[in-house]
Amino acid sequence: MRPGFVWGAATSSYQIEGAVAEDGRGPSIWDTFAATPGKVDNGDTGEVAADHYHRYREDVALMADLGLGAYRFSVAWPRVQPLGSGAVDQRGLDFYRRLVDALLDKGIEPWPTLYHWDLPQPLEDAGGWPERDTALRFADYAAVVHEALADRVTHWTTLNEPWCSAFLGYATGRHAPGRREPAAAVRAAHHLLLGHGLAVRAMAGARVGVTLNLTTVSPRGPADADAARRIDGMQNRIFLDPLLRGSYPADVVDDLRGTTSFDHVRPDDLATISAPLDFLGVNYYSPMLVARSAVPTPSAYVGSPHVEMVDGGRARTSIGWEIDAGGLRDLLLRLRDEYPAVPLHITENGAAFDDSPHDTARIAYLADHLRACAEAIDLGVPLRGYFAWSLLDNFEWSYGYAQRFGLVHVDYATQRRTLKDSARWYADVIARGGELGSLQRVDDHTWERS
Repeated sequence: MRPGFVWGAATSSYQIEGAVAEDGRGPSIWDTFAATPGKVDNGDTGEVAADHYHRYREDVALMADLGLGAYRFSVAWPRVQPLGSGAVDQRGLDFYRRLVDALLDKGIEPWPTLYHWDLPQPLEDAGGWPERDTALRFADYAAVVHEALADRVTHWTTLNEPWCSAFLGYATGRHAPGRREPAAAVRAAHHLLLGHGLAVRAMAGARVGVTLNLTTVSPRGPADADAARRIDGMQNRIFLDPLLRGSYPADVVDDLRGTTSFDHVRPDDLATISAPLDFLGVNYYSPMLVARSAVPTPSAYVGSPHVEMVDGGRARTSIGWEIDAGGLRDLLLRLRDEYPAVPLHITENGAAFDDSPHDTARIAYLADHLRACAEAIDLGVPLRGYFAWSLLDNFEWSYGYAQRFGLVHVDYATQRRTLKDSARWYADVIARGGELGSLQRVDDHTWERS
């Protein structure tokens, strides 16, 4: 990789912090959702998670040992504004002040994300993201956090994966708040984008980006081309186009005419949404292969019921996601070719495996995807950084604790942290400026480079 490339790892607040009722933190939609029987595998919740709220200094020391140059974390809105608006709890802000100071003391750049899905429950009770007011409240919250940390934070991310918040949260009910209302999901997507734009305005002068979960979408055969177009529209372009072109794709609007009238989009909204970005975060995990389906099936891809996901025949991670590192390269090249130039960062990339600390499969996954990044850079993609997902094993949303993405193993009974082989491998890659090479384990504490 080139000089100045940012090497980091990522987490999110609800997945690792725990301490859900301490120091004034209010309930989030994920607290409510996880407490609802049948919503999360094994009945797991984020009540304790990886206990990062109490162990953040230990975790920062691990980051320093790995040589991370940056740490992407999220701020829990309910810690800062327990009601989602109005009164600010300084105890919540103080936690993030302490975290940022600890990072800076170790030479690690903090990259906070303002929203990683934990909407304060009172805002959901008032209608949630389908309501325009939530976007306004988000801008207020962004201004509060920015004022508290602006003297120590350079790079800010507004939203993480608004596709998940909108369509898994409000269309399929797979994520919090668990609603199944397709029209509300489309409104939520727009208001998330609007909230981003309003937050950019509220943090005037800051370096601000947004993170999208993007992927490659391919048709199974020639007859499935329209199915691929539809899914690409609802997965990728419904967010990329408003942010980078200032408009919704006409074909996506047509696909959704039976779902919504788009009367929630006001004349000046798209100008607000498309405020210039300082960077675009790209989360990539897996490709999509799609086909036309004769039988309509409700899904997150509202407006396209006659589409199904099909098996591409690739190896899969333990969570069931197909592995295709070439898809990351192709995605980055598409962003280079089809959208206005903006610096890019891989803000999440990683894999869940049923592994012990000796996780050779994860090393192979990361190595292949880093090679794809290097190839994209050589082809002129303005890729500036890479954040591995995730620093720690954590609460993996509706999957609970069964799926482990971490570079660091967490024993949830004792909260003991153990570096996996992938963590040592990643540390070596960072130390060598991106040279992948190969490490061979001699024993549990000794490695040699082959």
